[in-house]
Amino acid sequence: MRRALFLSFLFSVLSLGARAQVTSWTADNGNGTFTNPLFYDEFSDPDILRVGDDYYLAGTTMHTVPGLVILHSKDLVNWENISYCFDRFDFTEDRFSLKNHEEIYGQGIWAPCIRYTNGQFYVYSNVNGKGLQCYTSKDIRGPWEHHNMKGNIYDLGVLFDDDGKIYAIHGYGTVKCTELKADMSGPIEGTERVIIPEGNGVGEGHHIYKINGMYYLISTDYRPNGRTLCSRSKSIWGPYETRVITADETYGYHAASLTQVPRGEKYRIGHDGTKFGLGPVDKDATACTNAHQGGIVQATDGTWWALFMQDFHSIGRTVCLMPMTWEDGWPMVGLKGNYGRAPRTWFKPGTDQGRYTAGKSAVDTPHAPYVRSDHFDGKQLGRIWQWNHNPDEKKWSLKNGRLRLSAMPAEQLMWARNTLTQRVIGPTSITTVELFVQGMKEGDVAGLGNINVPCSWIGVTKDGSRLNLRCFEQAVNDTVTLDITSSDKPLQKVWLRMVGDYDHDRAHYEYSLNGEIFHPLGREMPLSYQLISFQGSRHALFAFNHKGKQGGYAEFDNFTVEEPHADRSGNIPYGKTFRIINLANGRPAVCDPHGLLYDTRAEDKSRLTQFRIVDRGEGKVSLQCVDGRYIKVYGYGLPGDVRFTTDAQEAEVFLWQDYLGQDFMLFSLRNHRYIGKSPTTGSPYSMDYAGPDPARRNGAVLHWEEVKE
Repeated sequence: MRRALFLSFLFSVLSLGARAQVTSWTADNGNGTFTNPLFYDEFSDPDILRVGDDYYLAGTTMHTVPGLVILHSKDLVNWENISYCFDRFDFTEDRFSLKNHEEIYGQGIWAPCIRYTNGQFYVYSNVNGKGLQCYTSKDIRGPWEHHNMKGNIYDLGVLFDDDGKIYAIHGYGTVKCTELKADMSGPIEGTERVIIPEGNGVGEGHHIYKINGMYYLISTDYRPNGRTLCSRSKSIWGPYETRVITADETYGYHAASLTQVPRGEKYRIGHDGTKFGLGPVDKDATACTNAHQGGIVQATDGTWWALFMQDFHSIGRTVCLMPMTWEDGWPMVGLKGNYGRAPRTWFKPGTDQGRYTAGKSAVDTPHAPYVRSDHFDGKQLGRIWQWNHNPDEKKWSLKNGRLRLSAMPAEQLMWARNTLTQRVIGPTSITTVELFVQGMKEGDVAGLGNINVPCSWIGVTKDGSRLNLRCFEQAVNDTVTLDITSSDKPLQKVWLRMVGDYDHDRAHYEYSLNGEIFHPLGREMPLSYQLISFQGSRHALFAFNHKGKQGGYAEFDNFTVEEPHADRSGNIPYGKTFRIINLANGRPAVCDPHGLLYDTRAEDKSRLTQFRIVDRGEGKVSLQCVDGRYIKVYGYGLPGDVRFTTDAQEAEVFLWQDYLGQDFMLFSLRNHRYIGKSPTTGSPYSMDYAGPDPARRNGAVLHWEEVKE
């Protein structure tokens, strides 16, 4: 027993040491657990594939290139970007290259399906106006061969059946099945059939599997609210019966403000930003932001998992890893006793729910999927970078350790060709880049922007012989200008910065003339998610000429991204004395002398409102009041069941749920539900909460504040 405890302690110390090294968000907590989201940047429409001991995840890239991203993992938690299916769109129309005021914002390539059979990988997806596309390769890293299959099939799931036939499942509401040709030249004419008729509450985003002889179809619906469903049948052609397998799991994130376009008016990239606005926010509504649309997979240890996307405010849509439980032949998201919901923090595959086994994937070193900072010293751009539409290869280069962008004619940022982008990273981050201005000519504009709808940027403009520092915000059609022309010697470079708090949908710009002292320029800007380009906020390095000329060039160096919240090792208050404040009513929890966990006045700071953690290893904790009593849950976890014991061995064991910023939840490993207190009924604490509501004010989300001894 002592040896086991010592090994557990040693593993915890070693893993915490590894976690402290992390400077970019990774879900891996370094102790055998992970915390969602897997990525704190955009990764929408995920589809998961396992081949042997390897996992592959494909995701949407819309109008950016390289396109159709593929990540690789050995443990479903730590991922690496290893491939894109293509470097640029190989269609010749101007709209794929942002020419002549034609564009494919929100109309690029999306909702991929990744499959593997007979030694070959397949990635299916759709391009608006071009139909079904397929990319094939013997090697997941490429090169990939492109097959334009055409046909009106999109948002699809593909199944290679045992009899050699290939089926595509597609459609919203009315779900259809179509056979595909083995050479990927297109659908087989005359094979399309309706397999689930409208009226069954089934949506879109289909993922089809054959498990133990049964056909399972995972889909998502957004009417009237978001939820994920499973339909099953003994035949690919039906009939199907359907169950909801997850709903209302938002992890406490309400819907973000959506960019609104004037009614009756087609959106145009060149809009005066005041013609559209940010929609209202209902913090209590789940809407369609909950976990939805994605694939399921059986891990190497036999457990089942869902990888579904979820809206995370202005970040956009990203991926959450959710344990699944088979119940009566249905793959339910969550754990027995709490189906439909899933913990934000849970044990990694291969850990046997926190019981560490040597050699398993639990000891993988936590790492982020991308290297975000770039000094542009290599011969190629880092994998994190994508161009906004196809670039003009003659108008950019990596030269002398800098990125050079030539300024081509454009009215504003959203029309600027050769704009280099990468997704912003949350929950907060600080992005800085050096801009060299010697090569700029009359009418040139260059800088750092947020290429979203509405867009914004900070940069330098050259007007005649004068250089101006400028901040532009499309949402209010406002420009702030500062003359930085040097009278004694030509200005060489400026430092530009974007400071983003993406969990709270806000950001601002800063500049520096010496790289040490930064000054704000412009206001604190509200951020949004939007369904125009179907993307969240993205950093942009750009250069264009607003006077319609072929201009000069701008050079960029030392692009750095700092993530203040990447290191979460201090988020659990080990070794501290703290109070627990319920976010629903702002009142502290109290160890009532009557024997119940209750709440008290906000100003009450007595000893009975003070707690300590008993570390059980691997993120598992018990709670002790400073008077020596331990929290124990009796019965079924109903109000009044949360009481106390003086025996440490009888104390309830929780898995700490990290909600960042000292917010947390306590998840019972006994009944798979959360501790909480209703803000309205007056009842004491209970252990029967399914999860948080979108506004985090149903009484289940708590906040700790340290008590100084």
